[in-house]
Amino acid sequence: MANKSKYIKWFNEVGKEDVSLVGGKGANLGEMIQNDFPVPNGYVVTAATYFDFIEETGLKQKLKDALAGLDVNDSKALAKAASNARKLIMSASPSPEIQNAIVSAYQQLANGKNALVAVRSSATAEDLPDASFAGQQESYMNIKGKDNVLKTIQTAWSSLFEDRAVFYRVQKGFDHFKVGIAVPVQLMVQSEASGVMFTVDPISNDANVISIEGGFGFGDAVVSGSITPDQYIVDKQKMEITSKQIVDQNKMLAKSDVAPENARPFREESELFWVDVPKPHQNSQKITDEQILRLAEIGKKLEDHYNHPQDIEWAIEKGEVYMVQTRPITTIPMAADTAKAGAEQAANEEDTAPQDLPDPILEGLGASPGVATGPVRIIKDSTEIDKVNKGDVLVTEMTTPDYVPAMRRAVAVVTNLGGRTSHAAIVSRELGIPAVVGTELATETLKLDEVITVDGRNGKVYAGEIKIEDKKPNFVTESMTTIGDGKLPEKTATKVYCNLGEPQLAEDIAKRDVDGIGLLRAEFMIANIGEHPRYMLEKGRREKFIDELHEGLMKFAKAFDPRPVVYRATDFRTNEYRGLHGGEKYEDEEENPMIGFRGVSRYIADPEVFQMELEAIKQVRRYHQNLWLMVPFVRTPQELKEVKKIMAGMNLYQSGTFKLFIMVEVPSTVIMLEQFIGVGIDGVSIGSNDLTQLILGVDRDNGKIANIFDERNPAVMWALEKTIRTCQEHGIMASICGQAPSEYPELVEKLVEWGVTSISVSPDVIEQTRQIVKKAEYDKLRGLLI
Repeated sequence: MANKSKYIKWFNEVGKEDVSLVGGKGANLGEMIQNDFPVPNGYVVTAATYFDFIEETGLKQKLKDALAGLDVNDSKALAKAASNARKLIMSASPSPEIQNAIVSAYQQLANGKNALVAVRSSATAEDLPDASFAGQQESYMNIKGKDNVLKTIQTAWSSLFEDRAVFYRVQKGFDHFKVGIAVPVQLMVQSEASGVMFTVDPISNDANVISIEGGFGFGDAVVSGSITPDQYIVDKQKMEITSKQIVDQNKMLAKSDVAPENARPFREESELFWVDVPKPHQNSQKITDEQILRLAEIGKKLEDHYNHPQDIEWAIEKGEVYMVQTRPITTIPMAADTAKAGAEQAANEEDTAPQDLPDPILEGLGASPGVATGPVRIIKDSTEIDKVNKGDVLVTEMTTPDYVPAMRRAVAVVTNLGGRTSHAAIVSRELGIPAVVGTELATETLKLDEVITVDGRNGKVYAGEIKIEDKKPNFVTESMTTIGDGKLPEKTATKVYCNLGEPQLAEDIAKRDVDGIGLLRAEFMIANIGEHPRYMLEKGRREKFIDELHEGLMKFAKAFDPRPVVYRATDFRTNEYRGLHGGEKYEDEEENPMIGFRGVSRYIADPEVFQMELEAIKQVRRYHQNLWLMVPFVRTPQELKEVKKIMAGMNLYQSGTFKLFIMVEVPSTVIMLEQFIGVGIDGVSIGSNDLTQLILGVDRDNGKIANIFDERNPAVMWALEKTIRTCQEHGIMASICGQAPSEYPELVEKLVEWGVTSISVSPDVIEQTRQIVKKAEYDKLRGLLI
């Protein structure tokens, strides 16, 4: 007869040292019970039970066969193999000894009744101490009756072979059969309100605050991201509530043995149903201030007990607060080894006399730094981009996204039109090639195959091959890197992100001292696909579009994981979409496409195209949950509501790991920001390029008035400050991703002073921006102390 204690461990029998036997969840629940934290009782079906199950049923070899030769980077092959593995587990029967042990424990826990329980999954590996399996397996709520408990535990075992779990183990080089799974079974709290709590801010990593999210009803709604919860911020030291973001909640999950009229179930065979929140409570605070502080107090004690920040799920029943799960926050990024700081570079530079250079044959705006020499290749429009060879200087009127393949091959770009925020400028900076824009006469002055030298920093073009020193201006002084006799800290509270769009650069940029991607442009990847998305839909190539976008997004998410990657959905204008194959059929010619049919207006008018992007995001998030979404050029709160409806239709909801941003590019967004926040967003990113041109009425691609375009204009500065301070008041993230921070160090200092949470810059100024932020944060702190 098998030893029952091998299969079942009660919470009060285990602690944090028993992870290999009962998994991280089981060990933490036992640890909390033993230390008198308010936790509903339960037991754990041990990892040893799972291992006996696959040995006794002969499943081990069958599972090996199902996964043999699998290429996990082939999404379709991975999905098929993982599905077959799960079916094998569900089709086998556990031994009578295992079944009896599980049923006996359930009956004891339920006191002879059909009590509701939560069945959670927790992968564990005794010989793999560095493995982290968080978020890879499933949990199941409101399970009732011994037969359902048995079936659900077997389903939990099968979740060890979810696509994302198989992918993770192969990527990490872990043996599938050295990884087991423990299954905690816990009495359900009949939640009046529930949610999650982080004992540090999960976005800013501010260790001085506790962040609590909550909503009415059962916790599945918050944890799954099906609703946008309230957020409460508590000062950890003073135990005072410093911020509340109250969000309207129209629906909640409630338990019912019989389906309420017109109510849909949370999932198939669930006893939880979506019901309306009574109207008087829809816009009210979800829990009392006293309960917020009680939660924070418990959260702080848990952090102190584990000596590590915690991610906690909580619930309230009849006014009593319960902790239903806690785990360490593993996504607090450590500072990477910093590249040579600007101050160190400056210290090593020797003063040199100015170079004696010939007169330039052409001048314009220096849009992307660097010096390069090559033969001229003049391109009239995007149909001629195949003429550009590796090492050429691309010369054209102005570039659009469909020029990107040619720009990758070019050593430099020179255009007639455009300013420092034009497409040519932005893309060249990301690719790391020099660019001179706004020359007016490049296509007339320069001759095919003529060898020229492009000085992208100073905006000059020379005949022939000229050796030019590209000395970077030193914005970082020694005083910016020190406090008294000591160095400034390596980490900054203000995140330094980068703007990217080229998938081939992801791995290299990810190795640098950068906190994530604040602006991942869709346009590079769409240009690579080469065809208008509506054209692809009509030709039956929907899956091809999704697969290719998924492949591009995957490179960024994988390279930066766990650092956030904020993907800005497509923001092509009509003239740019027309340049894609098949585009002329679907795009009208607009007089002013810059303020025409673009951004979220397109998603609402043609949701099928937007849904393809959302599907690609969902597929990537099965493996990397650091991918977030940002929607561009939002004009009204109603537009944002419509976009969120489309997202909900794709089962894509905001959650603790999935954040929704809007771009602040239109003045109306600044003026009505509180209304946008009321619709439910996690943050904004200021697109200073478009915002500046719309406030000042300046076409940023017109070199003749480029001198007027300046983000430091008082009107623009007012808009930046108002946006950041409004976000701060409402406890949401405020970022900026336009070109301005890359150009003006004094602006970075003001952004930090106002409370910006992140600054996203072009890759060439990441380290420089980090140093400026450090100094600005120190000055801000010193000002508060004086």
